[in-house]
Amino acid sequence: MINLAKRDIEHTLSKFIVTAMGVGMLLGIVLIMIGVYRGLIFEAEILLNDINADLWIVQENTMGPFAESSRVYEDMKDIIYVMNGIDKSGAITFQNIQLPHKDKPVRVVAVGYDIYGSINPVNPQRIISGRNMKNDRYEIVVTDKTGFKVDDKIKLGRNAYTVVGVTHNTTSNSGDPLVYLSLKDAQELQFLYSNKEIQNNEARGVKNSESHMVNAIIATVKDGFEINEVAQDIKKWQHKSVYTAQQQKEILTKNVVEKSAKQIGLFTVILVIVSTIIIALIIYTMTLEKIKEISIMKLMGLPNSLIVSMIVKETLLLGIFAFIFGNIFSHLTYDKFPKRIVLEIPDAFMLFGVIIVASILASFIGVKKVISADPAAAIGG
Repeated sequence: MINLAKRDIEHTLSKFIVTAMGVGMLLGIVLIMIGVYRGLIFEAEILLNDINADLWIVQENTMGPFAESSRVYEDMKDIIYVMNGIDKSGAITFQNIQLPHKDKPVRVVAVGYDIYGSINPVNPQRIISGRNMKNDRYEIVVTDKTGFKVDDKIKLGRNAYTVVGVTHNTTSNSGDPLVYLSLKDAQELQFLYSNKEIQNNEARGVKNSESHMVNAIIATVKDGFEINEVAQDIKKWQHKSVYTAQQQKEILTKNVVEKSAKQIGLFTVILVIVSTIIIALIIYTMTLEKIKEISIMKLMGLPNSLIVSMIVKETLLLGIFAFIFGNIFSHLTYDKFPKRIVLEIPDAFMLFGVIIVASILASFIGVKKVISADPAAAIGG
């Protein structure tokens, strides 16, 4: 039997391809939107995975430095270290700063840590040039996204810092590049006031003791000890909020990234609905353009099922070709976006299933027109 869908597509091949490419670009944007969400989750976990701490000890009744402000004294790390079950402990700070650049300032998240301590948040596998910090003053490790290179000088606050290392793929949960400072330098930038401010505070009877503060204490637990039990002991005796690594990830993904994820999800659903509507309108228009031919086929005695099959097949082929073009478009453009885009094969297969279902639903509008077509229209000229 003649394959009507194939013959009809060959008759309007250029129009079919252009239409599929147009819908494909829309589907490519859907894939990129899903990739933005995947990128948010990936970036949110980079620093957590690099630090690889079992416990995060933060200010009481707070959710930690990634979700809200937290301040604890630096010497808390020594108190935590001697507690039962603790293997390593360290103090860490986080702050948003602007790195002065010849073009425009670069917004980064600075991580401060004790370079002589037992927990190092700088993953050596991410260093692509230079080295890690060896001195606890005036050295900085930056990511390649900042545009700085080894031996560059960066003026921050009162001092100039030398770039000693450059990392790759290091970003904060907000997508900003990560830089690393010694704990002393980070505390000075975050907590130390100017000389005039210190004088004013002393005149008011206010002591400036924040230079020994940090944003969190991180710790690892010895083998054989239950992490949750150690966390409960710290809560009980030190009156601090304590989170396990898994709980910290949940805070990032549910509390910090959740709103962005919902917004991206809503946009994705809207784009899929719009794609379905566009496919339906295209099929309806294509059906109207050949309504006379359809009437002739019905007059010749061709059953409705054969004509309906043609419409459904054309719709499915349009959806499949649009999906292919969408994949090509997304893979050609995803690395041009400022935020990290993570494209995964399961997401593409999921979208393919959605498009197949959407194409079948979209074909109903053309099918309805076919069934209602009057064979007498073929005689009317």
